[in-house]
Amino acid sequence: MEQYGNATPQSGSPQLREIRAHYNRIKSQFAARDGRMQDVLAVRQGRMRDVYPDLFPEGPFDKGIVANMVDVAARDLAETLAPMPSFNCTSARMVSDTAREFAEKRTRIVNGYINFSNVQTQMYTATDRYFTYGFVPAMIEIDTEQQMPRITFMDSIGAYPVFDRWGNTKAGYFSFYKNRDELVAMYPHVEEVIKQQSTGLEMIEVVRYHDAKIDVIFCPTRDGIVLEKIKNPIGECLLEFVRRPGVDTETHGQFDDVLAVQVAKARFALLSLEAAQKSVQAPIVLPPDAQELALGSDAVIRTASGEKVRRVPIEVPASAFAQQGVLDQELRQGSRYPEVRGGNSDASVITGKGVQALMSGFDTQIRTGQAMFAKALENLVGKAFMVDEKLFGAETKVLRGNTDGAPYEIRYRPDRDIKGDYSVDVQYGLLAGLDPNRALVFGLQARGDQLISRDFLRRQMPFALDASEEAMKVDTENLRDSMLQAVSGLAQSIPALAAQGQDVSQVLKQLSIVITARQKGTPIEKAIEQAFMPPEPEPAPPELAEEAGMEADMLTGSPDDMMQSGGDGLPGGLRESGRMRDVAPGQQGMPEGGRPDLMSLMASMGSQGKPNLQAAVQRKQAI
Repeated sequence: MEQYGNATPQSGSPQLREIRAHYNRIKSQFAARDGRMQDVLAVRQGRMRDVYPDLFPEGPFDKGIVANMVDVAARDLAETLAPMPSFNCTSARMVSDTAREFAEKRTRIVNGYINFSNVQTQMYTATDRYFTYGFVPAMIEIDTEQQMPRITFMDSIGAYPVFDRWGNTKAGYFSFYKNRDELVAMYPHVEEVIKQQSTGLEMIEVVRYHDAKIDVIFCPTRDGIVLEKIKNPIGECLLEFVRRPGVDTETHGQFDDVLAVQVAKARFALLSLEAAQKSVQAPIVLPPDAQELALGSDAVIRTASGEKVRRVPIEVPASAFAQQGVLDQELRQGSRYPEVRGGNSDASVITGKGVQALMSGFDTQIRTGQAMFAKALENLVGKAFMVDEKLFGAETKVLRGNTDGAPYEIRYRPDRDIKGDYSVDVQYGLLAGLDPNRALVFGLQARGDQLISRDFLRRQMPFALDASEEAMKVDTENLRDSMLQAVSGLAQSIPALAAQGQDVSQVLKQLSIVITARQKGTPIEKAIEQAFMPPEPEPAPPELAEEAGMEADMLTGSPDDMMQSGGDGLPGGLRESGRMRDVAPGQQGMPEGGRPDLMSLMASMGSQGKPNLQAAVQRKQAI
């Protein structure tokens, strides 16, 4: 950092003289814009008299007594546009796992930049300035202490951009005011010079200039005193201006054309209040025989013509009240702020399509703002990549961020994990900018018509959401619900089992196991597994074990041996009916111990998870 103390000749270098001269020219060029910005700021703050002093004389109601629709609309627009877009460095065209992993890591680095810079918090003020003044500047600040690039949105007032022929930001001036003591505290090396040229109370103009070569702070009205001068270490202009589109190069705020309407509306309301006040305090007409007395709560007027005692009527024309309605309509139309945003709508248009039609102008502004901010954020993130790699490339750093609602911590080294790739895709979701109710209805309708997939809808929701994680959770919930339906169906089938003469004691025992396990906090899947798991087979008696061994030997022998083993021309263990020996009719294939299995249970349920009472319920009988 190159700094200059009280060596004021530095302020006369050819480079700095050209910067000062250019600043004076560009400030004069933007004089009309600066006037509009000060007017809209005054109206938003309720300082109507500063803009139209003749309409608001000194008094208790010099700020207007009606709702400040300019301020209300600006705040609502800003809060709707403020939610962050998504940042993605990956592409569907990537076929290499290595390339995809590289891009995914860069995506996490980007989100780390956003979190480190508190961009979401800044966006509420930035979007407000965008609508109010027509533009908002942003810059990549170099945080040498944290060794990180920092995205900073700046004040629009006093900002003067310089663009190239393609509309890209080439340079920028930023003017602000400080008193002498503030400047000395910020720049102690110029204390003597500042004290010589200013008093302690006056405000001193300070200008910061930035381009691809230099970053300099100077006082244009104090012989160009240089407070700070830094060489741009990147060789790229780190500024970006988010601008509302227009028909010319001038920037216009959302409310430039309706300030007079807001002021007139406030003036009409003030006149109505004054008329009401004068009507209450109007002069009193007395008949000739009335004695003139001081008026008050206990005043007495003696007259034979009491009916002639009256106040002079002050009538407010009905057209005055009608004109206020006209002004209100003009204010909303000029600012493109529909009445429905305040919760009011005509009864004839309360349908979904009617509300959508009323909101179309509002939504269009939000979509336009999203496109402008998306492009600006792409450029800012690219410059952040550049700063990080060129200045702190060899440093191993840690960033924390949030992707799709899931927090993370990443360790990276810029020269290894960026490698000159500064590209990023910034996208606002399909439903971004819509209020939650309309967004949800629109998304569900599109999903119901099979226009989009569930995964796409999850990723487009206007709130942070880990789509993959949520898909897994939904699948788990569905499977759990199916298991619960199966157990519920079993419980509801108990009367049918009893009516058929079946033993329901085992079913009751299984249900009791499930209930007890759930009361202890066991997951439903584990509880069902414990209740319906077939018991371990008991060791067979020696004689049965020997018989089983002989049957196994016959199964491994020749077909003739197998046919002879049964003694009746059938394979060993089979009866003429084809079922196994010692198995009751209809029980072949059933689990041991008489437990009904879940497969049989599910097969006997209807489409809604209810038990099918027409189905025969079988239980294995001991023989």
